[in-house]
Amino acid sequence: MGRTIITGVDRSARSRAAADWAAREAVLRGLPLHVVHVTAPDDPAADERPYRPETVADRVFAELVQRHPELAGRAGTLDGAPVPVLRALAADAELLVIGLRGEGGHAGVAVGSTAAALAVDCPGPVVLVPGTHAGGEWSGRADGVTVGIDARNPVKPAVDLAFEAARLRGVRLHAVHAWAFPPQAPRSPFPVLEEDRATWEDQEVQLLSDALRPWRGTYPHVDVLEDVVLFTPAEALAHTARNCGLVVAGRRSGGIALALLEHAHCPVAVVPA
Repeated sequence: MGRTIITGVDRSARSRAAADWAAREAVLRGLPLHVVHVTAPDDPAADERPYRPETVADRVFAELVQRHPELAGRAGTLDGAPVPVLRALAADAELLVIGLRGEGGHAGVAVGSTAAALAVDCPGPVVLVPGTHAGGEWSGRADGVTVGIDARNPVKPAVDLAFEAARLRGVRLHAVHAWAFPPQAPRSPFPVLEEDRATWEDQEVQLLSDALRPWRGTYPHVDVLEDVVLFTPAEALAHTARNCGLVVAGRRSGGIALALLEHAHCPVAVVPA
């Protein structure tokens, strides 16, 4: 397939918001965009909808080209169930981009079933985009990048993606390392001594600095804010990502990704280890 960004679309406004983000990312990276609509071949409700399934991707792509004349790519319709079809496409794609919820989502459900399934089991990076209207602005800065990093065992592809995203946008990268008190911390009803906490925190700061050193060498022009916080990984990203336009999280299991997506206010890139 070559280097391509893929966006999965349906008839929802949320889907169009994700497709618009994908189009802007494709233009930024100089890559083609493949707009895909996946539909069951025997869908009994197809005739009841505003337009037939085979026209969905074409309509979305035409709208994107109107907003982004420099966009290159194509549109297509594929038969099957969305999750396995999109998962197969993602194996060879630069990025897969979808909305947090689609047209079948229920009010009050933050993350749809397709987004949840791909967040926990996708062979390539998947970007999950909140929002309800194409071209809409996020609540935070539109260009900032935040990455969650385990300083003891970084997910290299996730850190690669985050540094490259910051480089392309010309913005500072906020690298967040979550930590917890070590096992030797006193187990008592009394608070941890401040000097003990300061010592442990200093150790975590040094671990993060050491972990980021290879990327700082590769990306010398990317300004990096190193941040060590006493939270769980999901809480750390949820707290620190409120003022950015993209959050990048590595995935060794799906728990952190799903917890983060429940509170997402900006696009979240989930990158497998």
